Order: sequence, then C-alpha cells, then structure tokens
Amino acid sequence: MIAVLGLVLGVVAGVLTRPVVPTGVEPYLPIAVVAALDAVFGGVRAMLDGVFDDKVFVVSFLSNVTVAALIVFLGDKLGVGAQLSTGVVVVLGIRIFSNTAAIRRHVFGA
Repeated sequence: MIAVLGLVLGVVAGVLTRPVVPTGVEPYLPIAVVAALDAVFGGVRAMLDGVFDDKVFVVSFLSNVTVAALIVFLGDKLGVGAQLSTGVVVVLGIRIFSNTAAIRRHVFGA
C-alpha cells in the first residue's frame, strides 16, 4: 500500500509542479524511464516469488538507470546514439515482457 501511495503522490507532485527537463538530459530520460520500469517489474516478480529484497531492488533500480543512461551517452559521443538507444530499449523491453509473463503466470496460474 505504501508503494501505491508513493506512486500516487509522485504523479500528483509531477502534475502540479510541471518539472522542466534540461535540454541536455532529454535524450536520456526515455531510456531511464524504461530502465526504471524494468527494475519495477523485476521487483514485482521477486515479490510474488517471495524473494524480494529492498536493498537489491534499490541497487537494481539505480544501476539499471545509470548503466542505460551511460550506454546512450557513450553512443551519443560515438555518433551512434540512436542505434544504442534502440538496443537498450530492445533488451530492457524483452526483460520487461519476460517479467510481465512471469507475473501473469503467478497471478493467474496460466
């Protein structure tokens, strides 16, 4: 319940304050969001499997976002930012769908 309240408060705070993303960070924001979603779905899966650890979740969340942003940053510096961004989204997308399938199997038994 605390996580749901935190999510609702975060969304409300974002809507009310309308934060501005600096132009230099804009290319990395979508990748960071996808990496964060990967960590969240992995955390939900771990919770349903009974092996959730809050420290592992926080480290996973922060490292996923950091590594994904660094890969895209490196791609931008090498001139292949779009290709590496696509690669990161594909890899994280596969992980998100894999975790979602495991969650579905656990919840619905199918």
